Amino acid sequence: MFDALRRDVRTVLERDPAARSPLEVLLCYPGVHALAFHRFAHRLWSRGWTTTARFASHVARFLTGIEIHPAAKVGPGLFIDHGLGVVIGETAEVGENVTILQGVTLGGTSLRREKRHPTLGDNVVVGAGAKIIGAFKIGDGSRIGAGSVVVREVPPNSVVVGVPGRVTYRDGQRVGGIDLDQVDLPDPVAKAIEQLMERIRNLEAEVEILRKAVAAAETDDKK
Repeated sequence: MFDALRRDVRTVLERDPAARSPLEVLLCYPGVHALAFHRFAHRLWSRGWTTTARFASHVARFLTGIEIHPAAKVGPGLFIDHGLGVVIGETAEVGENVTILQGVTLGGTSLRREKRHPTLGDNVVVGAGAKIIGAFKIGDGSRIGAGSVVVREVPPNSVVVGVPGRVTYRDGQRVGGIDLDQVDLPDPVAKAIEQLMERIRNLEAEVEILRKAVAAAETDDKK
């Protein structure tokens, strides 16, 4: 338990430039508190103390603003930045070294008792306010843009933006490392609009050439 807590503190110090000391992280970071509560609740859940586990999760939500179902599987190195409004559902699975920003939901779509929440691979970054809904996997090394709504599987090393979320690639290259930059994400809709505008300009130029050619032909006929 204490080893896991030390790793949580070290993870925050590595990824958050605002963190200045281990003591500050230990006292002032709700993501660290929520993970500690979750480990306790998850152990209770695994031993069949489901109601007690849910109550521990409820207390954690009241204190931190972060709701993690005690049955959810959370890997080491998870960093929940700020964390207010984060919801991680019962059958969700989170890999290693994942970063989740505030307002993120890992939600389900089924009403049956089955795998209904998403699985996040290793080294995934989920931007603020993003919603990942359904029993599918977000591939290792992928980034989910802020405010995106993801409803289908995402391949590894991808970038997802928009509503519904669309998978894009940056020049076919892997999106590497733990990068919290949510500004420099490619926008496939904007790119498509730019291409349409360029096509319209080309068509207008061709129409203008044809119009001048017709006008010149009419002038020759009159002569």
